[in-house]
Amino acid sequence: MPEVKEPASAAPQGASAPPAAPRKPSGPAGQRKKKTVKAVIALAVAAAVLIGGGYGLNRFLHSGGKQLGEIYAVPASIGSIQQTASGRGTARAQESAAITLTQDGTVQEVYVAGGQQVTAGDPLYTIFSQAAQDEVTKAQETVTNLSKDMADLQEELANLTTRAPFAGKLQEVETFQPDQEVSSGATVATLVNDRQLKLSLYFSYAYENQIHSGQRVQVTIPSVMRDFTGTVEKVNKVSYISPEGAVHFEAVIVFDNPGTLTAGMDASAVLTAPDGSAIYPYENGKTEFYETRTIVTKAGGPVVSTGNLLNYANVEAGEVLLTLGSSTVDGEIRAKAQELEDAQKRLAEAQTALANFSAVSPIDGTVTSCNLTPGQEVKSGATVVMISNNVTMLVTITVDDKNISFIKPGDTVDLDWNGTTYQGVVTSIDMAGAESGQGMTNYPVTLTVDNYDGSLIEGAYLQYSFVTSESSDCVLIPTTAVQYFSDTEGNRTAVVFVQRDTPPEDIPELQYPELQEGTERTYPSQEEGYYPVVVETGLSDPQNVEIRSGVQEGDMVFVNYTVTDNSYG
Repeated sequence: MPEVKEPASAAPQGASAPPAAPRKPSGPAGQRKKKTVKAVIALAVAAAVLIGGGYGLNRFLHSGGKQLGEIYAVPASIGSIQQTASGRGTARAQESAAITLTQDGTVQEVYVAGGQQVTAGDPLYTIFSQAAQDEVTKAQETVTNLSKDMADLQEELANLTTRAPFAGKLQEVETFQPDQEVSSGATVATLVNDRQLKLSLYFSYAYENQIHSGQRVQVTIPSVMRDFTGTVEKVNKVSYISPEGAVHFEAVIVFDNPGTLTAGMDASAVLTAPDGSAIYPYENGKTEFYETRTIVTKAGGPVVSTGNLLNYANVEAGEVLLTLGSSTVDGEIRAKAQELEDAQKRLAEAQTALANFSAVSPIDGTVTSCNLTPGQEVKSGATVVMISNNVTMLVTITVDDKNISFIKPGDTVDLDWNGTTYQGVVTSIDMAGAESGQGMTNYPVTLTVDNYDGSLIEGAYLQYSFVTSESSDCVLIPTTAVQYFSDTEGNRTAVVFVQRDTPPEDIPELQYPELQEGTERTYPSQEEGYYPVVVETGLSDPQNVEIRSGVQEGDMVFVNYTVTDNSYG
């Protein structure tokens, strides 16, 4: 058989690109060549039919009669594209309250009904319950008794510490050893207030109306040869009778101690009458400490520590002098404190339970259920009223680990429920509440949604979406225009078939898939004027894809073939 040569324009067997469109012949020679080619093709087809035993005819008869139609192509355009994350979430009221009874009772009045709007403090109902009232009374008595016991124990604990009742100087101090057992009422020391001194003098009743409290006095201490200014603190109308038979009253004079005086020093005083004359006492007197007190323990126990417990030591009011211990008081106080805390909780619960029998709304909202009628007998444990504040709703959505970085508190999220759109604001992202499964981690995200018209209800399932990335003024083509083939090295490559008037110089070498019986080609040939272009894609949505390189605005890109159905019937 003679060798038949392929036309010069035919691609060699195994070439990776579709065959290039042949140049159109011109003139008679071209016409003769065209007729020759047609004759060769006709012979080849006839031979194929004969050799294949009718294979081609069989394929045609069983192909359903469908043939590739016209090319559908669109121009690349400039626009914007967004990539979004989506999913589902559940709505719930931001605030809700359920009022449950803790005792049996009889309904007296009902002030609300289902669907009614209420504000915090509005009355809901009244129910009489003697059991609830008795529970409150009993709990109050328990708290009162335990509080008294606690106060007694705390006082006993405080009595283990002996303190200075006022500022002054210690005298006649007793000696104490660590762990020494000391009984209640034991003398600790004598405390004197030597920061002030007093002087008791007697004056004739002839001066009764000329001496009064607050009057200034000049006090003289002969031993130090100094005068001090004092004040009449009080006047005692006693009857001191002198050996001469005269009756006198007492005036107590107080003056500051500069720190060099003490009790038992001789002293005299002179007062001034309204007319300017001097008033002298019947006789001089001796100085005394302003106050003297014997300090004793108020409780018994072993010595734990001593303070500045020394003779002639200066102490301040409240300063600790002696501390005793107790092996029982501390434990009793702890036990009693726990009892009191438990009793106070029971009282609070009893008061809440009683309040629930004459309840007011704890929140603003809508009564979602009210199961009460006047005269009705109700049982403990029954939830009688439920209120929801649905002016603001919370929607909890889950966002996977791929998209959680694109959302943060304060961001807005689009929501859809049965065709109605809402906008949620991200209030919190629970990173600790993440749940993992099927190769990804989901994070609970809480949204706040304004629901002033009440259209969004509790338990509604909503679809959400938010933008994860966006490109503006970019080249866009239909998503289906991008096809994927392997290059000569087996790398998966994104390809767009672009219409060109002349073949480009950089046609990529691609490995086109081998067509199986009954399948049609999904890409155009170069004979149809379309050439493959390797592209870099960017963002995509269900309709369009961003092309970052390879295609320019206005380029006509192949999308698909229209299908013509030639089936016979």
